[in-house]
Amino acid sequence: MTSEYHIPVLVNEVIHYLLTGSDGIYIDGTLGGGGHAESIMSRLSEKGRLIGFDIDEDALQFSNKRLKKFGDRVIYIHDNFSNVRNVLNDQGLSEIDGFLLDLGVSSHQLDVKHRGFSFQSESRIDMRMDQNQSFDGWKIINTYERTKLAEIFKKYGEERHSWRIAKKIVDMRNKKGINTTGELATVVESITGARFLKKSLARIFQAIRIEVNNELENLHQALKNILDVLIPGGRIVVISYHSLEDRIVKKFLIENSLKFHLAPHKYLLDTPIKPKLNILTKKPINASFDEIQNNPRAKSAKLRAAKRI
Repeated sequence: MTSEYHIPVLVNEVIHYLLTGSDGIYIDGTLGGGGHAESIMSRLSEKGRLIGFDIDEDALQFSNKRLKKFGDRVIYIHDNFSNVRNVLNDQGLSEIDGFLLDLGVSSHQLDVKHRGFSFQSESRIDMRMDQNQSFDGWKIINTYERTKLAEIFKKYGEERHSWRIAKKIVDMRNKKGINTTGELATVVESITGARFLKKSLARIFQAIRIEVNNELENLHQALKNILDVLIPGGRIVVISYHSLEDRIVKKFLIENSLKFHLAPHKYLLDTPIKPKLNILTKKPINASFDEIQNNPRAKSAKLRAAKRI
């Protein structure tokens, strides 16, 4: 475990949209280095509590030290945020005041070479956020058939050379296997060339990481579950870093804020329904120029927020 984690993004905006009272119970579903959690806890009273989820044990160890000053008012959960409802039941809680998700991969995970998240360092292809699971990026690259590889590269990476890259991977691994991030990068470069290599590598590595960690399905499940435990007036705040995540969040917020089911025919009346959410951000909130200058990771961040009705 390194001594530093990523700088939390959009902290002031998170506080503005998330906190509705100083005595509440809040969840940070992606605790990471505890940056957002520290800002939240510093604004809560002695009655206020935070439950921090992370499937990365490095993150839990780091944030535990950072948040030690808040004592037992912070509860640390080694689990995926998609299991929020079950965890709350185990904690004897039925409702919360706010739910924060800061999605994506952390700078710490990218920087630690042996974690195998980055194409900018040489290591075994890993990409597991939970290092206790056996399924990793190496198994995807070395066992998935060509069609399935192309499918995840297209679906999760939106890579236009997905089929050609998948074919090349299968051809290369049949000769000697593909074990490291550097070897995988070389395969991708043989298809894309140097000019577009960095963008294609980012897409391919993103696709593998999403598949390894089941990221999009976990996001779907978490958003669904949180509606059952969020109090009226409670807030959902999600920060996403790529279009796949943002589309899921946007669709979820819109679907749960509808006041009518649209009729299947123009001559039929729409059916009134009771909305579950009130969207607080008509457009996603982006980081300011100054924040991006200080923290380049913030450049792709998009924050969306809603209030439980």
